[in-house]
Amino acid sequence: MSITITLIGGPTALIEVGGFRLLTDPTFDAPGDYQLPHVKLEKLTGPALRAGDIGEVDAVLLSHDQHSDNLDHSGRDFLKRAKRVLTTEAGAKRLGGHAEGFAPWASTVLKKGGQSLTITATPARHGPAGIEPLSGDVIGFVVEPGNGSRPIYVSGDTTWFDGVAEVARRFPCGVVLPFAGAAQTRGPFHLTMDTNDTIETALAFADAVIVPVHTDGWAHFRQNANDLRMSFDTLGFGRRLRILEPGVATEIA
Repeated sequence: MSITITLIGGPTALIEVGGFRLLTDPTFDAPGDYQLPHVKLEKLTGPALRAGDIGEVDAVLLSHDQHSDNLDHSGRDFLKRAKRVLTTEAGAKRLGGHAEGFAPWASTVLKKGGQSLTITATPARHGPAGIEPLSGDVIGFVVEPGNGSRPIYVSGDTTWFDGVAEVARRFPCGVVLPFAGAAQTRGPFHLTMDTNDTIETALAFADAVIVPVHTDGWAHFRQNANDLRMSFDTLGFGRRLRILEPGVATEIA
């Protein structure tokens, strides 16, 4: 089965698979400064599509709810339109409404028109070891089509660590969406995957197509899609890397 992915900007992508439409971390606000409790973030570019252009989605895969570069004001409004919102346990309590909280390895099933998707929450660590009290809980997701096609892995905001390696051991994913960009806000360490982390992830998922998101659009992203392209090409497996053009629906075989 092929899937279609549309990069909207930052961590936000529309995934269409098996008749289902899934949206990752919704961010639709305009460029500008966004003040968090301990740091100010600067958004450089707006979304390739507006929230109103997306249409109905079956579920939002929300890795976490506390940072405006993963859930902004327009994104919060969008959550009200989604049939289901899957996120962390702590995030579901904060968001209320129809948000559903999941611990790593917990699963749920989406059903529509005789088709089904199993979605499993996966471990994520939003920075180096010890960052958890500052960054809060984060999860990723594995999406398994009910027809037996290979799973899709959405890493959420995470660096490479044992939890990501365990996802690779448990699920033979055919498409991987790493949240890259080497985000850096609080100190000289990365909060999301850098090029090295993305390479480690590609090696762990040995033959998966790598479709990076979270690479452009914010000032605190220290690396971009071009850095990934150069790194993958240098190491000889650039053919596995698919860099998406924002706003363009791209079929991934």
